[in-house]
Amino acid sequence: MTVSGPGTPEPRSAVPGASSVEQLRKEGNELFKCGDYESALTAYTQALGMGATPQDQAILHRNRAACHLKLEDYDKAETEASKAIEKDGGDVKALYRRSQALEKLGRLDQAVLDLQRCVSLEPKNKVFQDALRNIGGRIQEKVRYMSSTDAKVEQMFQILLDPEEKGTEKKQKASQNLVVLAREDAGAEKIFRSNGVQLLQRLLDTGETDLMLAALRTLVGICSEHQSRTVATLSVLGTRRVVSFLGVENQAVSLAACHLLQVIFDALREGVKKGFRGKEGAIIVDPARELKVLISNLLELLTEVGVSGQGRDNALTLLIKMVPRKSPKDPNNSLTLWVIDQGLKKILEVGGSLQNSPGELAVTANSRMSASILLNKLFEDLKCDAERENFHRLCENYIRSWFEGQGLAGKLRAIQTVSCLLQGPCDAGNRALELSGVMESVIALCASEQEEEQLVAIEALIHAAGKAKRASFITANGVSLLKDLYKRSERDSIRIRALVGLCKLGSAGGTDFSMKQFAEGSTLKLAKQCRKWLCNDQIDASTRRWAVEGLAYLTFDADVKEEFVEDEAALKALFQLSKSEERSVLFAVASALVNCTNSYDYEEPDPKMVELAKYAKQHVPEQHPKDKPSFVRARVKKLLAAGVVSAMTCMVKTENPVLTNSCRELLSRVFLALVEEVEDRGTVVAQGGGKALLPLALEGTDVGQTKAAQALAKLTITSNPEMTFPGERIYEVVRPLVSLLHLNCSGLQNFEALMALTNLAGISERLRQKILKEKAVPMIEGYMFEEHEMIRRAATECMCNLAMSKEVQDLFEAEGNDRLKLLVLYSGEDDELLQRAAAGGLAMLTSMRPSLCSRIPQVTTHWLEILQALLLSSNQELQHRGTVVVFNMVEASKEIASTLMESEVLEILSVLAKGEESPVTRAAAACLGKAVEYGLIQPNQDGE
Repeated sequence: MTVSGPGTPEPRSAVPGASSVEQLRKEGNELFKCGDYESALTAYTQALGMGATPQDQAILHRNRAACHLKLEDYDKAETEASKAIEKDGGDVKALYRRSQALEKLGRLDQAVLDLQRCVSLEPKNKVFQDALRNIGGRIQEKVRYMSSTDAKVEQMFQILLDPEEKGTEKKQKASQNLVVLAREDAGAEKIFRSNGVQLLQRLLDTGETDLMLAALRTLVGICSEHQSRTVATLSVLGTRRVVSFLGVENQAVSLAACHLLQVIFDALREGVKKGFRGKEGAIIVDPARELKVLISNLLELLTEVGVSGQGRDNALTLLIKMVPRKSPKDPNNSLTLWVIDQGLKKILEVGGSLQNSPGELAVTANSRMSASILLNKLFEDLKCDAERENFHRLCENYIRSWFEGQGLAGKLRAIQTVSCLLQGPCDAGNRALELSGVMESVIALCASEQEEEQLVAIEALIHAAGKAKRASFITANGVSLLKDLYKRSERDSIRIRALVGLCKLGSAGGTDFSMKQFAEGSTLKLAKQCRKWLCNDQIDASTRRWAVEGLAYLTFDADVKEEFVEDEAALKALFQLSKSEERSVLFAVASALVNCTNSYDYEEPDPKMVELAKYAKQHVPEQHPKDKPSFVRARVKKLLAAGVVSAMTCMVKTENPVLTNSCRELLSRVFLALVEEVEDRGTVVAQGGGKALLPLALEGTDVGQTKAAQALAKLTITSNPEMTFPGERIYEVVRPLVSLLHLNCSGLQNFEALMALTNLAGISERLRQKILKEKAVPMIEGYMFEEHEMIRRAATECMCNLAMSKEVQDLFEAEGNDRLKLLVLYSGEDDELLQRAAAGGLAMLTSMRPSLCSRIPQVTTHWLEILQALLLSSNQELQHRGTVVVFNMVEASKEIASTLMESEVLEILSVLAKGEESPVTRAAAACLGKAVEYGLIQPNQDGE
């Protein structure tokens, strides 16, 4: 018995009474051969559900295993192969496929057992023998590596735990080596099996910063993507102890603990998805329970006295990443509901705490924003009105508990909590504002003599002003108050916040030039004052942030935009502030940049609809004259000259929850505006824009990812991708580009993605394989039929470059498709660029797959006319591609050569061969030479 390739489904003779099963299995086999593995899986699954016999079930399960191997889902491949083996213990193909899956999963010891069984069943099978030899070598190499590191690990711990080595270079080197060793799975396993967790616990007990950092970073390697080691680590160290390292004063240790907890969470969550299997298949403690214990400890940490403000922020960051569902498609939001019941009050307590206030929890300038983001994510993760009503009830009860009967301090905390909700789940914030006495207290406290009380009240008023539901109330009751505070207060901290409140109310019309809220010139005066405060280094960053908030609203006005981009000092101050530790300024900076570059969505109104609206006396939005494209382009140039790209690159790198998906979207919009002009793209690349765009294209809102992907496409089209995205980064570009091929994207986005993929496909086979893996080929093929000539041409060019890959050649060679016919017909189109792309693909395919040459005459009766037109083209590149196709056909078959030589092709080739030395003359001469060799024509007396 011979074995098919590792991913080839097996045929089987029909079984009486199971024609539908047989038919679906055959359909699956054909789909598999065409590379459509997901559809093949569907066919095999349907067949399994139609009463297949045990023998058929075994075949279908091992065929499904082959599909999963191709799709690189090795867990499912192992499961399917195991099901086939359950039906037939001697199923050698299923055993072989399971061994492949186990090898990819890193379970070499189990893979070798399956291969040994295969060899015992078929001792002469060379495929099995080679596979067993290879895996045996890998196991020996792993054993050698493990044994060689035994002594090294022991020596490292001896140095690190030796009190006499304190602070020496030797100790520093040992800690670095330990961290590096743990990054490799084999090294992490060795440390783990050498009693490493207990020894690392001793390092943590020393309290020395360097040793604690080394221990935490080594634990990251041990726990990374390995749930059984993770649970064992938690059982030794204790979840409570690991979480407690977040709260230490040392910022580096707190961040290292944050990274470790993220890795632990990822390993536990993976365990929940897969069932309780470890990497080696061991049964472990329930990871879902461990997950809840971890989150419970994080919630407890939020309100613990003695925890550092940085530690509290890190705990909030972890909860933001851990708790809400990653996708609305996941129906299970039980973790969110559990966190709301167990920890909502604790989150609100952090959000309502005042910075640097005696008796309050230690918080940073970013803590309230982080709490707002977490509250917003929890609220958005709720699925029904009953769940949302419970959230509102808990928030309102908490605010009442402080507002009523707790004196002035209680009112301040309640108002601060309302501000936190207004910045996050604003529906909850609006409802809290409507509680009896809250809004009245806000207005009253704005007039307080105490700066702290005024600050809390004014900030609440500002956040409330941004919500439409409250804007009218504040316009009526708060504008005069804010103006009075702005003019009369002696404190800059109060004046700047009052100004931001006025800015918010003054920008209610957005970009609509006809909806001016304030008198002519007032907006410019407010903006000038904002810029003055922004440039004042004597004011602390947390106060200057409010100046940026003001500009974020005022830059809806085109006059303000023009003055702002002319103010180099203000731009420089803005970019410096965006790079500072005052991370809560990021959204305001991004908003101001979106306004200055006009990168928000804007559609020109239909003139007919405008006339109708005027006739009906309806309001018609008007665009400011300085928002026309020429002004926008000039502003973009000035921002680039001021260094906007390097500032945005720093913003993207921020590991902080304030870089929300909405903020990412704003940055993506700005980047797209910056690369709109071809001549500006070099500047964007030189300042690190290409690197910054990648994370924006892979994470965030759908709109944000699409905008970032389009910016990547523009850069890939006009620059050398290998220089724009050096090293491994170039492979990360493929997925965002493929996402632009989906039908929900615009025609321009489709076209630019195709052009960019064409460039990438021409660079290397590895990039072509990455494009294939992202399942781009079916979409590219679809666009080859597009009515728009530029999209059709770009798709054909992309396919031409992809044709260098074996898998694409297989698709053209497969029976029963019109791919080859389309290329032949496009080679005869009037569009010269489309002709060139199609003829190039045809030349490539006929060269790599001679069998296709004999099929060209079968696909269309016009094939000869098309080839002759290529040979007679005035475009030398088309001529060359035509002669290469003809040569490949002549070389492939004497019969085809005879047909060609009996036509006008002979005369054309004879003329071409006599021309000036060029690739065309050489190819034509080669065609004639081959015809002479076949004896189809005779050389003339001159030997030509």
